[in-house]
This record gives sequence, C-alpha cells and structure tokens, in this order.
Amino acid sequence: MKKYYTRACNFYYGKQSKILVKSKKTFPLNGNDNISFDCLEIISRKNKKLINIKEINKLSKSLKKKINKDLKNITKKKNFLNLKLKNFPILMGILNITPDSFSDGGKFNKKKIAYLHAVNLIKNGSSIIDIGGESTRPGAKEVESNIEWKRISQTLNQLKKKNYLISIDTRKSEIMEKGIKYGVKIINDVSAFNHDCNSIKILKKYKIPFVLHHMKQNPETMQKNPKYNNVLLDIYDFFEKKIKLLRKNGILHNNIFLDPGIGFGKNLKHNITLISNISIFHSLGFPILIGTSRKKFIKDISKVNDSKERLGGTISSTLFCMMQGVQVYRVHDVREINQSIKVFKNFLFN
Repeated sequence: MKKYYTRACNFYYGKQSKILVKSKKTFPLNGNDNISFDCLEIISRKNKKLINIKEINKLSKSLKKKINKDLKNITKKKNFLNLKLKNFPILMGILNITPDSFSDGGKFNKKKIAYLHAVNLIKNGSSIIDIGGESTRPGAKEVESNIEWKRISQTLNQLKKKNYLISIDTRKSEIMEKGIKYGVKIINDVSAFNHDCNSIKILKKYKIPFVLHHMKQNPETMQKNPKYNNVLLDIYDFFEKKIKLLRKNGILHNNIFLDPGIGFGKNLKHNITLISNISIFHSLGFPILIGTSRKKFIKDISKVNDSKERLGGTISSTLFCMMQGVQVYRVHDVREINQSIKVFKNFLFN
C-alpha cells in the first residue's frame, strides 16, 4: 500500500492569519492563530500534489482519513515542559566545553568561562542551555566517559542553583544519569539513543524530556558520501519508527523535540531539501528543533562570502525555518539571532 505524507504550506502571519483562521479559510499551526496555512502538499515516494484545504473532502476515503489524522497533529497545541511554544521561536544556546568542537572548540573549556557564558546565554535570550563535553563534529572520535564528565561537571554544579533549563548533549547513558542528578532537564543525544544500549533505560527511569535527533552512522563516518532514497521521507520514517520503538519501551510522555540533524550525515543537497521542506515534520505531532548555526552548508552556498561565524547564513536559515513554524533553534550567537528574530517578528506578525 502506498504511503502518503502531509506537509503544511502556504503560510499566513499576524493579523492576516488571525482573520483567515476566524473565517475558517486557514488552519492554525500548532493551535496558534498567529501563523496558519491553507494548502497541503500530499507526498508519496513517487509523486506529490499540492491541494487547498477546501479540497480535502474530494480525496479518496482512505487518503482523506490519513490527511485528517495528520492535520490533527499539525494543528494541535504542542507542549514541552513549561516552555511557551506559542511564543516561538525558542532559542537553545550552545555551550561546548570541549577543546575541539567545529566552531568554538577551546573557547569555553575553562570552567569559570563556561559558567559565565551560560549566564550570558540566558541574559541574551536563551530559554535552554545545551551543554556538551564531547565534540560530534564530522570526523570526531569518541571521548571516554570520565574525560567527558570532567569537562562539564563543574559547570553543571555551578548552574544548579540558577534554576536554568539545562540540556545535556551526550551519547552516553552514564553521563545522562550523572547530568540528571546535577539538575539536567533535557537529554540531547545526536545518535537518537542508538550509541549506548542503556540510554533508553535512562529515559524510561527518569521520564525525562529529550531531543530525538537524526544522524546517519556516527561522527567519524557520517560525512563519507551519505546516501538516501529520499532524504526528507527517509528521516520522517526514521522519526516515526523511533517514536513507536520508544512507546513500546514504556516512554509515553510527549516532551520530545524532533531534530532532523542538519549536517549530520547530509550533503549540501540533503540539507537544502530538509530546510526547504521542514514543515513536513509538524505532522508527526511534536515540536521541531533545528540547528543550522555556523554549519558547513552555509559555506557551501556562500563560497567566497563565507565567514568564520557564518552569522548571516545562520540568521537567514533561522528566519526561513521560522516562517514554516519551527519552534526551537540551537544556536551559538544568541544575542544576534535574538535581535534578528525580534526585528523580523515585528514585521511578520503585525
């Protein structure tokens, strides 16, 4: 039986969106009448078709049932801890306490500097701080648990009293559990809990929120000629399958972010396809998190106009995803990204 996927598209914003939602000409995205849509792209492995929401009743009975199920996920209000997702976008500030991360390795791996940077991330507009002690850049080798924990433990301890929303970027169940005892509230595992067989047990034991992240293979090998049948639909299927597996293992809460993993086992074409069609993941029923900050695809596109911090490319990709209703952004330059969002929202939603 042919499988279909539903992508919300043709979005409206602000006052216009609210008027259209009220007159039932558009559907609100995630229950938010500040952003709505009136078209759906119905996609299969062989073709795709764009329809107006008025045409749903003209579809076959089985397809209409599928589309309406997806629409329920696309339009329902989504929750994640106490974050006000309706006031998207939400920023997750990156704190790499490593000597070798791809962009800021060695910059914050001194304990006091790391703590002060975490405080600044919050002051500049982060709702979440994502702390990592192991680089997962392309080609990176695995770090032993004791070294990874040593890098991050003091900073986590210093932040315990601050009551910040802390995410821990790790692939190891041992680090996850230690981090939880130090006040970590979110697990962000780039391997989608495939690297360590005990990590799912940690999720179940503590019922902790987490990021479900897509990565092909592992950091050492992920950029060696990655291939997909259809990158967009393959990753959608990956999320769907993984969520079913987690449910089967007793993880029943909905505090889950979906991250398609830009740059993790993807070439330029893959990354562009994912960013261009990111709204497809709304139909899975969970908030979307994306990390485009300083990624190599910006260099690949800008070529001679590349820069060290790739701020222009980060901002433009963030705003493009924002127009598709993506709720959470993992970024380095929180102040600048927050500034761009505030200015853009002032025009977009008025």
